[in-house]
Amino acid sequence: MTGVEIKEVGRDEDGMRLDRWFKTHYAELPHSRLEKLLRTGQVRVDGGRVKASMRLAAGQMVRVPPLPAVAPEPVNTALSKADRDFLASITLFEDDDLMVLNKPPGIAVQGGTKTTRHLDRLLEGFGDGPKTRARLVHRLDRDTSGVLVVAKRREVAAKLGRAFQTRSVRKIYWALVKGVPRPPQGKIDAALVKASGPEGDRVRKARPGEQEVAQSAVTYYSAVDRAGQTVAWLSLKPVTGRQHQLRAHMAILGYPILGDEKYQGNLELPEGLDNKLYLHARRISFPHPSGEGVVDVTAPLSEHMERAFAAFGFEARQADKDDID
Repeated sequence: MTGVEIKEVGRDEDGMRLDRWFKTHYAELPHSRLEKLLRTGQVRVDGGRVKASMRLAAGQMVRVPPLPAVAPEPVNTALSKADRDFLASITLFEDDDLMVLNKPPGIAVQGGTKTTRHLDRLLEGFGDGPKTRARLVHRLDRDTSGVLVVAKRREVAAKLGRAFQTRSVRKIYWALVKGVPRPPQGKIDAALVKASGPEGDRVRKARPGEQEVAQSAVTYYSAVDRAGQTVAWLSLKPVTGRQHQLRAHMAILGYPILGDEKYQGNLELPEGLDNKLYLHARRISFPHPSGEGVVDVTAPLSEHMERAFAAFGFEARQADKDDID
């Protein structure tokens, strides 16, 4: 591509994230390159600077600069039996429109500079073209386990994107944190800004004068149980969906999530427990994109979370009942 292009967002792309739009139209462009183009203002929507997470609206105009010559990444034209078996093993719900997966910890959702195996790559094996390939609707951090929604077609992804944008999606996370919050339940309303460092990207609480770059972020928390004064089990309900929101909010509150090295969650764990992040996307519910009924899916705990629950004497069943109301 040698010149600037101005492309109009189609009606079936209404509500689609900008990074997903680029993935559809410019599959060969790595996500890291797109982020750089966005940071330098070379990619714009209706003339304004934007972020990868922006939800597009039909009729908007996307400025696409001359793209760097990049060899296309190999794309799965068909899933191997091992990949199909893996996806089947983590599928909690599936119909003609979508799937809900139970993402294991340690598996990336999208690729990066050093990440070649990720869920987004596996999903390229579904469908027979850009309009029918399965696509992610939202994301989880690499080390977070739990419910992850995948749309089977572009128009379904657009509808679900609008549902996430309008906050009609209910999400419940479970976390084990250092210490016991006081009060035991409450609301965290702390805007966040990205802060790059030698250990990688992270977010922090916005400071005075950073309103233009800050993203509003709201989380409700409730202590379900505790093990003495050392560890508490929390139910977390994010209102917004910012990168690292729950991890940063709990650190800001003073009760970081266990195993979270980026956000001061280091703690000497009982023998037999893994040094992993103790954050799990437990449940998600949202109106079905067909307009009929509600999708409500709960993800079983990962193995390392199950061992931790047993070690600390936590019982999961009652908490699921309480979270229904």
